[in-house]
Amino acid sequence: MKFIGPSVHAEAQCEQVLRSLPLWFGIEEALLEYAQATTQLPTFAAVESEQVVGFVSLRQHFVKSWELHCIAVHADARCKGLGRAMHTHAEQWLAAQGAQLLQVKTLAASHPSPEYAQTRVFYERMGYVPLEVFPELWAPHLPVLQLVKRLRGEG
Repeated sequence: MKFIGPSVHAEAQCEQVLRSLPLWFGIEEALLEYAQATTQLPTFAAVESEQVVGFVSLRQHFVKSWELHCIAVHADARCKGLGRAMHTHAEQWLAAQGAQLLQVKTLAASHPSPEYAQTRVFYERMGYVPLEVFPELWAPHLPVLQLVKRLRGEG
C-alpha cells in the first residue's frame, strides 16, 4: 500500500470507491461532486496494485483552518485501518502546511443511520470533538454535526 498526493488525478477511481459505499454516498449529485472535487482539492489516495482503494480530500478555509471534505475507503478494504492511516497521513501534511485546526461535517446522531453512527465513532477515535449541530444546513431531514480537532505540529 502506498499513499499518493496531494494531487492524485484519479477522479474515476475515486468515484468507484464512493460507488462501493451506497449507504454513505447514495445521493448521485453529491457523489459526483465529491469525486470531481478530488481534481481541485488537495487529495491523498491509498493505492494498491495501481488501484485507488481509498482517498481523503481537504478544503482550506483559512491559513490555519481546514476541513476534511471527504474520506472514503472502498467497501472491500474497510475495517483494516486504512481510513486511520490515510487520515494520519493527511494530518501530517496539513501540519507541514501550518494548519492548526481541522473540521469535518457528518450526519448528527439525531439521524437514524447506523452507517453514520460508525462514521461518528471513527471521527471521535481520530480525536475530533463535537462542536455544533446544524439541523437544516444540508436539508431538513439531514441534521449536520460539525466536529473539530486541533492538529499537532508547530502551530
